[in-house]
Parts: sequence; C-alpha cells; structure tokens
Amino acid sequence: MKTIEEQIQEFGVVPVVVLKDVETALPLAKALTEGGLPCAEVTFRTEAAEGSIGRIRGAYPNMLVGAGTVLTTKQVDRAVCAGAKFIVSPGFDPEIVDYCLERRIPVFPGCITPSEIAQAVKRGLKVVKFFPAEQFGGAAAIKALAAPYNMMKFMPTGGVSAKNLKEYLSCDKIIACGGSWMVKSDLIDAGEFEKIRNLTKEAVTLVKEIRR
Repeated sequence: MKTIEEQIQEFGVVPVVVLKDVETALPLAKALTEGGLPCAEVTFRTEAAEGSIGRIRGAYPNMLVGAGTVLTTKQVDRAVCAGAKFIVSPGFDPEIVDYCLERRIPVFPGCITPSEIAQAVKRGLKVVKFFPAEQFGGAAAIKALAAPYNMMKFMPTGGVSAKNLKEYLSCDKIIACGGSWMVKSDLIDAGEFEKIRNLTKEAVTLVKEIRR
C-alpha cells in the first residue's frame, strides 16, 4: 500500500478547500473525482469542515481526504474521527505534531525557517508544508532551505496557481503543491461544480505536462 506522501506526490496538487455548508461537500467531491483529482485538504476554518469530511469519506471511501488549518489536538481528534487521513497545520506546533506522531497520524506541519525544519527532522518527518509559499520566497526559498536539510521534502501552499505551478513542481524537493485556484470559495458557493471539474482537469493535465 502506498503511503500518504506517495499518494500526494502522484497527484502533484492537493486542492485546499473551504466549505461553508456540508451540502456542498458531495458535489465538490464528485467534481474533483471526475476531474481526475480524488484528493482534498478540507480546512478547519468553518463549522462545516468536520461534517464535510465525514460525508465525503462516506460517499467516496477511496478519496484521499485530509484536514487543514488544524490548530488544536481536539481538532485532530475531530478530523480523524470524521475520516481525515492526514493532518495539515499552518505552523509548527510541537504539541500537535507530537500528538499525531504518537497516534501514527500522518501530519504535515508548516515550516518556513531552518529552526522549524530542524524540529521536524528531529521528529523523523519526511515532508512538511511550506506556508505561505509565495510570501516567504517561493521555490527559491525552498531550494535554499533544502540544501542543508536535503532529507526533507516540501508541500508549498499559499499563492500557488496554474501560472507558477511549473516553477514549484520543477524542484525535486517539492512533492506536490496545495492550491485553491480550482476550488475557490465563490465557485463552491455559487454551485459551479462543472467549472470546478474543468479547472481540476486542467490542473491534472498541467501536472502531467510539467512532469514529462
């Protein structure tokens, strides 16, 4: 069986989703799956996150669904109980990271400094989030950080789009990028799931072209 990291690397892009209404969860999951990207990081920025993860996992058990913007261990418990397969946090919170590791829950904490990456290495992590990517130097910053920490791989999120995806995925230290351009909140709120499906297809095609 492939690890979570291996699955994410195959996708190349992880849709970062904000769901305000659980009723939009299944149409979104359908659009992503039909678009060729059965994967999502559902952020815990709304009250609908937990229920949305549960609905998606119930209807699409093979879809890779994780929880993002996780800020507390209680949210870790809620996310995992709902069916989340991995946890993503915006920063490096030792309590959350250690809590997940003790329970063998895949976790990708945000790291933007050598000190944070050093803490991740010390704990045996292989992949960390780099957020917000564009604001903290983008792919160039990741390459610089990866020089002394060559065992670490990165998943940049924040400011990543179809326009700069090639710049990121061309770096061998980046396994995938988190992005919301194909799942923008206004598209979800407006019920434009066909457009989301088409944007997802375009993202999948772009990843394949970049990785030829």
